[in-house]
Amino acid sequence: MIGVSELGDKTFFIAAIMAMKNSRFIVFSAAFCSLILMSVLSAALGYALPNLIPREYMNYLASLLFLCFGIKMGFEGYNMSGEEAEHEMEEISEELLEKDEIERIESAETGGVADETNNSSFKEGLVNLCQFIFSPVFVQTFILTFLAEWGDRSQIATIALAAAQNVYLVTMGVIIGHGFCTCLAVVGGKFLAAKISVKTVTIIGSILFIAFSIIYFYEEMTKIN
Repeated sequence: MIGVSELGDKTFFIAAIMAMKNSRFIVFSAAFCSLILMSVLSAALGYALPNLIPREYMNYLASLLFLCFGIKMGFEGYNMSGEEAEHEMEEISEELLEKDEIERIESAETGGVADETNNSSFKEGLVNLCQFIFSPVFVQTFILTFLAEWGDRSQIATIALAAAQNVYLVTMGVIIGHGFCTCLAVVGGKFLAAKISVKTVTIIGSILFIAFSIIYFYEEMTKIN
């Protein structure tokens, strides 16, 4: 499920583009660490939900969520053009170039002079500490991946799965899925972007999500009967 929802997604292209101009090992480490953190947080949230909402309702909610995502992905896949992957990659590449240009301009304006006004926020201090411990490429890739994944359908699906199934197995499966997709992006992202059909992958994902919805609903109805 994670494979078909993440292959050709925004996080996939971020890792692919960053790996084209930076160390593949650093980019993979940063993106994978970010996705592991997101997976653990999502699974933990899903694990906590049954304590607030009865599990039988959680199964119905999971079924409804998968059905909604499946229908949404189906419409997206149906309306996609054949060159969706190339357009997505170009768009993200332009966004990253703009971000790099802004950072260069800001760096030139400050001229490296130390700020004596003590106006730097705690967030800026934390970012500076991370940049000191890790390379700027690691920090940038980690943050970009985390922000791109936040609120994504794979995160919501992870929460729903963890709420209805064994949280440890769900977490392990999600992490393995993210690791596989990230590895593909870093090693051959540009080649895959030219070869894969995001339209086909999205439609397959839609079918899988709807299938999960039916399975969850059927399992709960079987328990009642």
